[in-house]
This record gives sequence, C-alpha cells and structure tokens, in this order.
Amino acid sequence: MTLDQLALNLGLSKGTVSRALNGKGRMAEETRQRILAAMNASGYSPDPTARELSRRSRHSVGISLSKGGFGPYFTLFWRALVQVAGERGTRFVEMNEPLDTYARLPDAVLLHNTEAVQERLALLTQRKVPAVVLGHQPNAAFVVPDDAGGGAAATRCLLELGHRAIGFVGMPTAQQSDVDRRHGYRAALAEAGVALRPELELDGQFSVLGGYRAVRRAWEGGLRFTALFCASDEMAIGAIGALEDLGLRMPEQVSVVGFDGLPGMPYDLTTVVQDIERIAVEAITLAEELIDGGPLREIVVPVRLHLGATTAACMQPG
Repeated sequence: MTLDQLALNLGLSKGTVSRALNGKGRMAEETRQRILAAMNASGYSPDPTARELSRRSRHSVGISLSKGGFGPYFTLFWRALVQVAGERGTRFVEMNEPLDTYARLPDAVLLHNTEAVQERLALLTQRKVPAVVLGHQPNAAFVVPDDAGGGAAATRCLLELGHRAIGFVGMPTAQQSDVDRRHGYRAALAEAGVALRPELELDGQFSVLGGYRAVRRAWEGGLRFTALFCASDEMAIGAIGALEDLGLRMPEQVSVVGFDGLPGMPYDLTTVVQDIERIAVEAITLAEELIDGGPLREIVVPVRLHLGATTAACMQPG
C-alpha cells in the first residue's frame, strides 16, 4: 500500500492524507481519525526518511530584536522559539540590525512588540513580508498571553484575601503588555467596587532594580498599601527586596503577586504563569500560515494563576 493508493481508497487528496499522518494543518477530527483508521487497517507504514523530510518546512522565519530585550523572560522565549523551529525544520534567523539594512529578508518576521513596532510593520508591508507581532497589536497578526485576564486574576486573588489598598507596579511607557495588565488590574478593582487610587500605580521600570526603587521610595514617602500586583516577576522580586529592607514582613504585612511564571525565583512567588512554549508554537505556526497566504489572526494564549507563599489574608482593617 502506497500513500497514493491510500488516498485513492479514501477518496481524498494525497496532501490531505499526508497532513493527517504528519499531524500538520487543520482538518476535521473525524476526517483525521478516518485516515488513521484506514492506514492501520491497510498496513500502510510511512517511510521514516521521507516522513522526516516532509515535516521540514521550506520557510525561513526571522525575529527582529529590540534593544534591551534579553531579560530572563526573553531568554526563555528565545530558547522555546529555537526548539520549536528546529522540530518543524523551519530556518530560524536572528535579526539584530534594523530591518531596512537587510537586502533580503526571511519569508516572515516575528516582531518583539516594544520600540518602533509600527515603523517595522510598515516596512515589512512595503516589502511584502508577513509579520507576526509578539504582543497585542491591533490590525496585525499577533500572539500574546492573556495579559488583561491575568492582570484581573492577580488582582482578584488579592481582593478575595481581603486587600483593598492594592498597588500596581508597572511601567507606563513600556510595551502593550503593561497596558493590558494594568487594564486587568483596574477592571478587577472596579468590579469589586474599589476606587482606583492613581498614587498606588508605581513605575517599576520592568526590572528588579526598578521594582525595588519604586516600592522603597513610595513607602518611605508615606504611601501605604497591603498588597502589590507587579506586572513582571522581576519587579516582584525587587519589590519583595524593598519590603524586606524596610523591615516589613511579607506576606503578613504586604502580599505580592507577580506575572510571567519564571523558573528559579528565590521565593515561591504567587504569580500569573505564561505558557511560553505554546506562545512560541503559535507564533511560528502563524508565521508559516501567513507565508502560505493565510489570514491575519489574533491569538491569545491562556494564562494561569500559581498560588505561592507571597500572598496571605489582609490583617489590616479597611
């Protein structure tokens, strides 16, 4: 039994049967199962070498890097992208220079959604190269964790523990992720009938040092809170360091929640965990779909809340 014969017997195209056997492409699950059942019944066995070659993509996908993008989260994401590209046989291209300096661009480009993303999108459109933004970007194909939902979940966790004076540590001029996580924070407060206090929104510069400085300055300046939602794990670690240096007990006096779910943290941090591997898979899959003429899609990857040792019930009235 050959692949052509199997397809003929099923009344399907060779390409459809091949995609089902290789686990690639979209099709009705009923069709996929019918193909697999026919394969088992016929005794058809794909040639391992041919199957491996068929799995390899003809495509090259680049990632356009931005300055200062090599924190712990980006390092994990980079590793996931390299692994996914390798498994799919996709040629992965690191692009450190401005896009307009490349005489030839890859078949598609992933854009880290930080600085000058609109300009880079416009250039790629001009050169007819599909782009996938790694972050929330209207009117573009993008892949993003559920930042707003995660921000709301983190804030609701603190509200359910009885906290009402909840600070937000972010970076107003940062990428869209800060905007969406801040939106989730504000939405959860409004949902609970807790008035927004702008002075409790601190600028943590999306770094450990920034989180430390923001929290320490705020407390020494007389600002009081019983909990903090930090828009990154790095800022959460900085915030905890500031609380400890101020002589405050965490979580008894101040609870802290982070965002990202980075491994190897020095604390069992309550945090919103991103599925970094899935984001990488979705990004490369979407890029390859666009290369083949597929539509722009907006993919929001679910997040989950990990309850650690940095949150506790509020012990202060009001």
